[in-house]
Amino acid sequence: MPRYLNRDRIAVVAALVIPPAIAMVLLPFRTSLPNTSVALVLVVTVVAVAANGNRLAGALAAISAAVWFDFFFTQPYERFAITKSADIQTAILLLVVGLAVSQLAARARRLEVITITDAGYLAQIHDTAELAQSANAPDTVVDHVTVQLTKLLHLRGCRFEYGTLIGHPPRLEQDGTVVWGRKHWDVDRLGLPDEEVELRTFGNGRFYGRFMLDPTPGTIPPLQARLVAVTLADQVGAALDTASM
Repeated sequence: MPRYLNRDRIAVVAALVIPPAIAMVLLPFRTSLPNTSVALVLVVTVVAVAANGNRLAGALAAISAAVWFDFFFTQPYERFAITKSADIQTAILLLVVGLAVSQLAARARRLEVITITDAGYLAQIHDTAELAQSANAPDTVVDHVTVQLTKLLHLRGCRFEYGTLIGHPPRLEQDGTVVWGRKHWDVDRLGLPDEEVELRTFGNGRFYGRFMLDPTPGTIPPLQARLVAVTLADQVGAALDTASM
């Protein structure tokens, strides 16, 4: 099992276990510790879980923290009910802030993947950036990235379509996930779908085209590789945008 998948599963378990455990540790101080302080401690717990897991783990931790805050620290105690308006506000803020910071922490972790990846990935990003700055024609950058994507994702083939959005193929998103219709495709378990996958290219918010990726059956590109692929597509978008000015 890939290391980050195992890490995410552990984080989900931690999201369900750690908040009630922290609440139990704080329980003896319930009468002397302000509820706002308890809420802050639980928010820190949510951040820790989210930073070491994914959005799901962070969201579960935020919900768990709010639930156990209600159960242990708001009157009537040991019941899922709140009578004081101040406690209601604190519980709601705990949930909202917990969800918000979990999303930020998960995003920070996703961006960190690029920084901790191997030198080969970084070299590809650097080479494409240099080419985008020096090439007179954006087609040169498109062709270069087409070859890069084929090797990076172990594709059977790859082509670029300018300015077209025909059909509804599976789509490689900015966060490295794949969406097919309205559902997320489990790339880490199933690999890329056995049909062309689109990787859209934008420059300064403007759509310029898409790479059509032809996956090799049985291969599972890791999340790091998929994030690098998205970065390369963004560099193509920047080159196309510069050329259109």
